[in-house]
Amino acid sequence: MGNTSAEIAEVMNASDIDRALTRIAHEIVEKNRGGDDLVVLGIPSRGVPLAQRLAEKLERIINRPAASFCGSLDITMHRDDVRRRAPRVPAPTRLPDTGVDDQTVVLVDDVLFSGRTIRAALDALVDCGRPQAVRLAVLVDRGHRELPIRADHVGKNIPTSRTESVRVELTEIDSADRVIIERPAASQPDTDDTAQAESATGKADN
Repeated sequence: MGNTSAEIAEVMNASDIDRALTRIAHEIVEKNRGGDDLVVLGIPSRGVPLAQRLAEKLERIINRPAASFCGSLDITMHRDDVRRRAPRVPAPTRLPDTGVDDQTVVLVDDVLFSGRTIRAALDALVDCGRPQAVRLAVLVDRGHRELPIRADHVGKNIPTSRTESVRVELTEIDSADRVIIERPAASQPDTDDTAQAESATGKADN
């Protein structure tokens, strides 16, 4: 029987994540021509701390308190796999006092993959009001879209295979700030199996 273990590669560290968020903040302000009508909403779970960090960077650019335009958007009941997933308590949706009507809403998530999470987020957002425009900011775009969804702001494009998994770790939830790729390792023969094979070969040679 073979031994298998995942191979882990770090593709972004804490400094990389911070630089990516700084760049995205400036891109948002440039594309929006300011920040008077801006609302930033994080998608649980790791999209929420990313949205907060992004809002704090925007705060220094547009001179608005982060709390006045940053919130979170729960998508639990809008997921297309909600009946197949283990039951979970929905996280509360928190909107800033401005609401989302006639605002430019930036949805924030950690990884863009199939696009199904963002599809659910758009449905959840419609329940909250009618934004003037909706943008998408993600820390990582790993490809393999199943729906016609594209991010407006991307921290890093990371080509992957479907057998690989991308994990974002943030200090607000995890023990460190980093992005890692886990790749399934090739099966390696067990030590006992190798020894038995060598023993059998030796007997055959005698």
